Amino acid sequence: MPSGSSPKRERQYEHIKDSLKDRGSSDKRAKEIAARTVNKERARSGESKTASRSSTHDISSSRRGGLRSHRGAGGPTYDQLYNEAKQRNIKGRSTMNKQQLQHALGRS
Repeated sequence: MPSGSSPKRERQYEHIKDSLKDRGSSDKRAKEIAARTVNKERARSGESKTASRSSTHDISSSRRGGLRSHRGAGGPTYDQLYNEAKQRNIKGRSTMNKQQLQHALGRS
């Protein structure tokens, strides 16, 4: 957790981490997912200094979990794939759809 986090976010982090460990995730994976989830919620509520577009415009972590809980992970969103393609400087990304972005990123 980042320094200066509120007690609420600390509790949220511990709750998510413990829940994932109870479901069989490794300690390292549980910490990573918990930190990402809490950091995204901090960005959505304006508690962090910087926030990515996908953090503030994507559906909330709790809503996404409810939507995908019975059919597994839905994978990254189009915006997340596009941002990764932009970071990797992949040409033609603006005209690609989600499947094409996945292929270009090697995630077929």
